[in-house]
Amino acid sequence: MATIKDVARLAGVGLGTASRVISGKGSVSQSTQDKVRKAIEELEFRPSHAARSLLSGSSQMIGVYIPYLAGTFYTPILQSIYTALREAGLNMVVAFGVGDGDARNQAIDGLNFLIERGSDGLIVMSTAMEEEDFAALGPFQSRVVVINQDLPSMAPQCFTVDHDAGGRLAARTLLAQGHRKIAVIAGRAAAADNQQRIAGFMAELEAVGIDTSTVWMADGEFTPEGGFARADELLKSGAEFTAVFCANDEMAVGALSLFQKQGVQVPEQVSVLSYDDTHSAEFTAPQLTSVHIPWSEMTLNGLNYLLNHCYGLKRPVTREYQLHVTERASLTALKQ
Repeated sequence: MATIKDVARLAGVGLGTASRVISGKGSVSQSTQDKVRKAIEELEFRPSHAARSLLSGSSQMIGVYIPYLAGTFYTPILQSIYTALREAGLNMVVAFGVGDGDARNQAIDGLNFLIERGSDGLIVMSTAMEEEDFAALGPFQSRVVVINQDLPSMAPQCFTVDHDAGGRLAARTLLAQGHRKIAVIAGRAAAADNQQRIAGFMAELEAVGIDTSTVWMADGEFTPEGGFARADELLKSGAEFTAVFCANDEMAVGALSLFQKQGVQVPEQVSVLSYDDTHSAEFTAPQLTSVHIPWSEMTLNGLNYLLNHCYGLKRPVTREYQLHVTERASLTALKQ
């Protein structure tokens, strides 16, 4: 495999001159450029990624951290990031939580891994990290964008939605259909976004006089398995309910599966409302009515902010996102 030294030797120029032609930086006469490019063609030379990074002082690579690589939630988000980066001539490296540590320590390890791999900037999708963890990154903190978390010390770098408002919208949607006996399959109790959507949901129920201390609720861990198991517990509990609010689509998928297994008809006997409105909500049976969270829009705006900062681009950045309910077949009005 030819090296840049071989190119310089064949072109009859110095190594620095060949480097300037390849990187496109610095002043080189047209005749010299022609000689170097001819040598590159003859030798079929392709600079390695490491060589390009040394020449440009940039890896042209953005690191992305996600908590786990499972289910259907992160796949379309990663795809949208990768597509946008490739269109910009950049690339992506991904890390996710592994090891025996808790979610916070896994995230810290993941960020350090991405930085050590030479990432020019990071997109972080984790609610487990604290402000002090980002501060510990030192100057690199300015090259981090956080998705789905609101940190006062990093406000310009945070891109999220009002999950309290999302929870309130979910509750109003069920109440508008006449449902007052509502069970809740929540996400991870420690997750800030889960706390916010559940708090908003309960506040809206309380506003219409529902005693939320009587609302059946359990933690489904944001997974289909969790939704399946909690729905099973709900049926066995003897609690009265006409509707179930699942704090994400994946738990709703699990709940629908359990209801189908046990012969519970949705929405004829029980209505199901979910949250996120991911791609999977369109392909359940019945299709899920879900609170739409603009995950791709939010993430791509965060990416634009990061690319502007890291590469001096001038991409548009929006921070206001509209929430709405995508109506499908899993929710119906309560029959009086």
